[in-house]
Amino acid sequence: MDITSLQNTTVKYIVKLREDKRQRQKDGVMLVEGYEELTLALSSGLKPQTLLSAPELVSRSIDIPAADVTTVSRAVFEKISYRDNPDGWLGIFPIPKTELADLTLSPSPLVIVAESVEKPGNLGAILRTADAAHVDALLVCDARVDLWNPNVIRASRGAVFTVPTVEVESPNALAWLRSKKMRVLAATPSAEVLYTDVDLKEPVAIAVGTEDEGLTDFWMQNADLKVLIPMAGRVNSLNVSIATALITYESVRQRNK
Repeated sequence: MDITSLQNTTVKYIVKLREDKRQRQKDGVMLVEGYEELTLALSSGLKPQTLLSAPELVSRSIDIPAADVTTVSRAVFEKISYRDNPDGWLGIFPIPKTELADLTLSPSPLVIVAESVEKPGNLGAILRTADAAHVDALLVCDARVDLWNPNVIRASRGAVFTVPTVEVESPNALAWLRSKKMRVLAATPSAEVLYTDVDLKEPVAIAVGTEDEGLTDFWMQNADLKVLIPMAGRVNSLNVSIATALITYESVRQRNK
């Protein structure tokens, strides 16, 4: 066992990374916990700076040389873990840097624009939808939550490593979308056209905003299409990740029809 003390400097550093966005940004690293997430991070080409495992908790092995893995006690792992039921795997990885110029689009691209999403769970769920629907890219605009927050990585189930994702200011995102001849679709309760009644087979970017405020005037004024998701109840808004999934899969349905 390499680390058994809760006062170990590596243990203290991991706890700091888990809790402090500024520390992650300063060092340019992120925490990835869990077998599934680590496997996706590794298969995407990311190389861990540090990889830890707790033999008492591990039920599945990762194909990596044992000499590259630091073993820790169960008590140590439970201290550094950010999960309720940890599976004994955690790594420190460099944060990947992806720019708009790095994106490769299909002939009829489908892009999601998530503006000012503030909850890790929502951003993670949008990433899972983007992965499942095989969208070309996710543009995270004017984010209120750190894309590399451990809770975003956890909520995405590792999709943050499979979906081409760029953090970008809204004006730059719009300019890039225009350069790619993509229409911008805004989801808003104030629209009059149902999302199922518009052509989503052509190149399109689906823009969604916060649950409380929706999209800002910038995206509303620059949208080529405004669509409504019908709601028969008394609540006038859907969870942003659900709204994103509905419109994204309508586009997938139309394209596969």
